[in-house]
Amino acid sequence: MVFLCWARPSLQEQKACIYKSGAFNYDSKHRGATAKPATVLQEDGELSKDGFLLNHAKFLVGSGPETYEKGKNALQTWRHFGLNWAFVDPKTPIQSGVRFCACVKEFFPWLMMPLQVVYVNENKRTRKSMASFSFGSGTLAGHLLAGEERFSIEMDEKNQVWYEILSFSKPAHFLSFIGYPYVLLRQKYFAHQSTGAVRKYVSAL
Repeated sequence: MVFLCWARPSLQEQKACIYKSGAFNYDSKHRGATAKPATVLQEDGELSKDGFLLNHAKFLVGSGPETYEKGKNALQTWRHFGLNWAFVDPKTPIQSGVRFCACVKEFFPWLMMPLQVVYVNENKRTRKSMASFSFGSGTLAGHLLAGEERFSIEMDEKNQVWYEILSFSKPAHFLSFIGYPYVLLRQKYFAHQSTGAVRKYVSAL
């Protein structure tokens, strides 16, 4: 089952995709794994044993508390998906259990890929910890991939603000099996484009 749309998917079409999608399409033992640091996942033998590949990108987007708050708001309003070829309904709440549709344009049709928010984490700045906001989403039946992805914004001890994307995935449909090298390239391309969207948002007056 693949959800395709020849024009930019309407809200009604996205809702139909979410309604028809099934449960999570990856093992529950990996649910929430992206909440861990990238270094921990890189050493996780279970993920590689089960055929998952990691995708990790981290970019500096600015500095200072104001930039951090803007970055947090960017994630909460899906600005990191504000691209001409990829989007999520910006009114989708970032809450555990919420299902949503990531719409991506590939060649002629749009792909609608169902996901569910698995967790939302936020840490306030203290003397012993950095400020951070993150959420992870898992793929549902009907998605071309199986896996999970985390988006996070973080302000470190030097007040530098970082945007990070961490995911693990493997093909879940024959189309992604035969085109997986292309999928991996698109993930890297999305990371750069998404970072540009976040930088643009946090630097706006």
